[in-house]
Amino acid sequence: MFTGLIREVATVKSFIGSKLCIKSKYRANLGDSIAINGACLTVVDVTQDGFCVELSPESQKLLAIQNYKNAVHIEPAMQMGDKFEGHIVQGHVDTVGEIENIKNSGNSYDVFIKVDKAFIPYIVPKGSITIDGVSLTVNDVSKDSFRLTIIPHTMKETLFKNYKKGSLVNIETDMFARYVAHILKHQTATKDSL
Repeated sequence: MFTGLIREVATVKSFIGSKLCIKSKYRANLGDSIAINGACLTVVDVTQDGFCVELSPESQKLLAIQNYKNAVHIEPAMQMGDKFEGHIVQGHVDTVGEIENIKNSGNSYDVFIKVDKAFIPYIVPKGSITIDGVSLTVNDVSKDSFRLTIIPHTMKETLFKNYKKGSLVNIETDMFARYVAHILKHQTATKDSL
């Protein structure tokens, strides 16, 4: 489990085949779970200046893989007893969205992201959403997009400062909305159903 609070913007050293190697201040251990641009990945190698993770073909197919170069967001998994901040994030990316527009509102930025309509039911106004590992609150939802508001601190300290119209981003929708939708979809009319 993660919180969606980015702990470091780390540097990609290499991405060859399925192995992604990261230069990081964070000292990982073999087997650790670390969210990289919002995707929970397992540390398979520890290096002097960072760590490497393995991306399965499924992950490479699903993620905005072109963003796994230069700089990436990282967040180590929560440990039992850690202070709980942010939102409840699993590190399970649902889809890739496309930034439609970024508007400077003076003391904040409105970010509009387009997604496949199939994922709109899991994007809840005033609910949480995770964009490349950054947990944020949804402001508005339309038929195929949603709007977020980013404060200047978040814009400065994350990769949001590099995003522009057409940028692709990993999206993890609201966990509770996904669970409720799944339960309702699979309910049966029998007396034995939950």
